[in-house]
Amino acid sequence: MFICVFLASHQKIDQKYLALAEEVGAELARRGHTLVSGGATVSCMGAVARAARAGGGRTIGVIPRAMVDVEIADHDSDELVVTADMRERKGVMDARSDAFLVLPGGIGTLEELFEIWTARTLGLHDKPLVLLDPWGLYRPLRTLVEGMHEAGFTRPNVFDAISWTTTVEEAFELLEKRTRHLEPSLEELGEATAG
Repeated sequence: MFICVFLASHQKIDQKYLALAEEVGAELARRGHTLVSGGATVSCMGAVARAARAGGGRTIGVIPRAMVDVEIADHDSDELVVTADMRERKGVMDARSDAFLVLPGGIGTLEELFEIWTARTLGLHDKPLVLLDPWGLYRPLRTLVEGMHEAGFTRPNVFDAISWTTTVEEAFELLEKRTRHLEPSLEELGEATAG
């Protein structure tokens, strides 16, 4: 499988997040998967790619031209794709991936998560989406989305489109599991066109 990992590129974070990225990279390689990531050598992005390669895994880095020097492009990647901008980067990562794993990160990671999550709820893809959150960083996000759901602002299948876990082993089990197709119901489509 080609597994896209969304995670931090910021360097002023606790070392436990780097250790988690390394564990994910090592497990990805152990299971024979290919890593698709942000193409940088810094922080968790660099840690996951280095660990995957150290374990014999293949890595594909995707980085926008403007970030090549800022994030320090990972020229050790088996394949380094330089895109015109962030939007193209996400499109390439999406197209090259069979599944998505989200680790703790900042607003860039959240943007990537929401784009893939939204597309999954709309039935635009059937790729597994797993959020690995050992220390509860995303707990407020889950509470927020639960509140949005209760208020009627999200599709009923919003939580069918994502799996949440706290362990690396379960994350990979969920990534490797076949997912069911989700699509808006006829009732939802009727509501959307009635306005």
